[in-house]
Amino acid sequence: MLNVVSKGGKQSSADGKIEVRGANECVLLWTAATDYAIEDYTQRGEDPLKKVFAVMKSISGLSFDVMKASSQKRFESYWNTNSFGLRAYSKVIETLSTPERLISFNAGRPDPQLAVLYYNFGRYLLISSSQPGGLPANLQGLWAPEYQTPWNGDYHLNINLQMNYWLAEQAGLGELAEPLHRFIAGLVKPGHRTAKAYYNAPGWVAHVISNPWGYTSPGEGANWGSTLTGGAWLCGHLWEHFRFTRDTAFLKEYYPVIKGAAQFLSSILIEEPENKWLVTAPSNSPENSYEMPHGFKGQIAMGPTMDMQICREVFAYTAEAAKLLNTDHQWAKELRNVFRRLAPNQIGAAGDLNEWLHDWKDAEPHHRHVSHLYGLHPFDEITHWGTPDLANAAQLTLEQRGDGGTGWSKAWKINFWARLGDGDRSLKLFKQLLFPVNRENMASNAGGTYPNLFCAHPPFQIDGNFGGAAGIAEMLMQSHGPEGIIRLLPALPSDEKWQEGHVKGMRARGGFVLNFEWKEGRVTKGVLKALGKGKCRLLLPAYMLIEDTKGGILAKSSAKSQVVEFEAVANGTYKLKRG
Repeated sequence: MLNVVSKGGKQSSADGKIEVRGANECVLLWTAATDYAIEDYTQRGEDPLKKVFAVMKSISGLSFDVMKASSQKRFESYWNTNSFGLRAYSKVIETLSTPERLISFNAGRPDPQLAVLYYNFGRYLLISSSQPGGLPANLQGLWAPEYQTPWNGDYHLNINLQMNYWLAEQAGLGELAEPLHRFIAGLVKPGHRTAKAYYNAPGWVAHVISNPWGYTSPGEGANWGSTLTGGAWLCGHLWEHFRFTRDTAFLKEYYPVIKGAAQFLSSILIEEPENKWLVTAPSNSPENSYEMPHGFKGQIAMGPTMDMQICREVFAYTAEAAKLLNTDHQWAKELRNVFRRLAPNQIGAAGDLNEWLHDWKDAEPHHRHVSHLYGLHPFDEITHWGTPDLANAAQLTLEQRGDGGTGWSKAWKINFWARLGDGDRSLKLFKQLLFPVNRENMASNAGGTYPNLFCAHPPFQIDGNFGGAAGIAEMLMQSHGPEGIIRLLPALPSDEKWQEGHVKGMRARGGFVLNFEWKEGRVTKGVLKALGKGKCRLLLPAYMLIEDTKGGILAKSSAKSQVVEFEAVANGTYKLKRG
C-alpha cells in the first residue's frame, strides 16, 4: 500500500496513477504484507490487506521528522550495543569515495579504517534486514531489485543462511536472530513430514534449500541437494543463543526443536561395515565431489566428515539441554551412547583432515566449500590448544584448498584462520575479500566486493558481508571450546595499523559482555560484565590483574598469560588493569 502525503499544490489519481503538481513537499508512505503467518510458517497468517490498512492508520498524522526520529531511535538501540575501532589513520582516504578506497586498498595503500567500516557495515546490514517479527535475512538480505532473484532469494542451509547470523551473538545483536529462531521452529512440522516420507524416521529434517513456506525436501539434484544436516546445523544457532545468554526460558521453548533434530539423526544412522562406526547415509559433503582409487568420481557417500561433526555437536548439546532442563534423562543417556559410536575425525595419509569416511582424493582440490572443517568453525571440537593434531590437519587442509573461492568462501576462511590463531592469514583473506569488483572485471566464483561494499559471490550474496564481519570479531575475541575460556586478541594481525584499538560490547559465551583497549598489541585495560551469575573463565593477559565488584584482586598474571576462574555475580562488573 502506498499513501502520498503532499503539502501545497494539487494531487489527483486516475488509471492507477497518483499525480502531484506544484507541491512544496511530498512524502511517500509505503507498507507491505503477505499471508504467511508471522507466528507459524506452516499456516496462513492474517489478511495482508487488513494488516497494511492497520499499519497505515497507525502512522496517520505523523510528520516525516517524527517518523524518522522514531526509526533512528530504534536503530540506535541496536547500533550502540557494540563497537570496534583502530587508532591508526591514513590521510590517503580523506578525499576518496568508498569505491576509490577499495581500489586504493587493493593497490596496497594503507587504510586501517576500512576494516572498521566493513565491520560496521555488517552490523548495519543485520540491523536493517533482520528485525524481530519478520523473516530472516536471505541470500541477498532483503536487497534484491529483481523479481527473479539469484537463487530465488531463498535460504540455503549448507552454510549461507547460517553465515548470515554468525555475527549476531558476538556483536550483541542476538535479539535480531529472532526471525531465524522462529524460522527454524517453523521447519519442524514440514520437516516431520519429510523425515517420514523420505526416511521413515521420527523427528524432523531439512536439507539444503528452504523458503518461507517450509520447504524441507531434498532439492534439485541428488549430487548436492541430498545433504541431510541443514536443519541440524540451524539448531546450532538455538544452542549458541543459549550459550551467549544463559536464558533457560529460551532453551525450554526451543528444546523440542533441537530434540527433534537429534531424534532424526540418531534414528537414521547405520553401521558401516569396516569399523562398525555409526554413520549417516546417503548424504553429501556439501556440493563437493570425491575421487576413489579406481577413478570413480561421485558425490553421494556414507558418513561425510561434516555430518559426523554435526551429529556429535547436536547429540552433545541436546543431552546437555536435557540435563539443564531436568528432562528426558534416559533418552539423553542413550544419545550419549550413540555419540560414542560415531565415526571420528580422521587424518589422512597426507596429514590433512579427511572429508569423507575414506581417504579419498578431492575431485576439485580447490573447492570453495571446506565443509569438513565445520569442527573448527562454527563448531568448536577442533582447537589449536585442545586438539593440536586435528588443528594441524585442519591447517594443512586450508593450505591445500588455497585462498581462492567465492566471496562467502573467503569469509569462512577468515574465520577458520582466526580460530587457528593466525591473524595475519585472516587479514590477507580479508584484503582479498575486498578486491574491487565491477562490471568490467566480474569473473565467476572469483569473489570480491562491489563499489557499494556488497559482497560479490558473484553476483551479490550477503553472507560474505556477514561472514567477513564475524571473522573480524573472531580475530578480536573468542570464547568457544569445551573449556569456555574467554580469549582477548587471539588472532590480532601483526600489521602495525592493528596494534592499537578498542572493542566495546563484545559478547562472550557464558553471558558476559566485554569492553577492552589495547596498545602495541597488548591489552591495557578492560571491563567484564556478567549478565547473570555463573562461572567465568578468562585467559588473563600477561602483567594484568582482574578486580572483583568490590575492588579486590581476584587474580594477577606474571610474564605469561594464565587462565583464571571465578564465580561471577549477576550484573557484576569486573575490571582488567595492568598489574
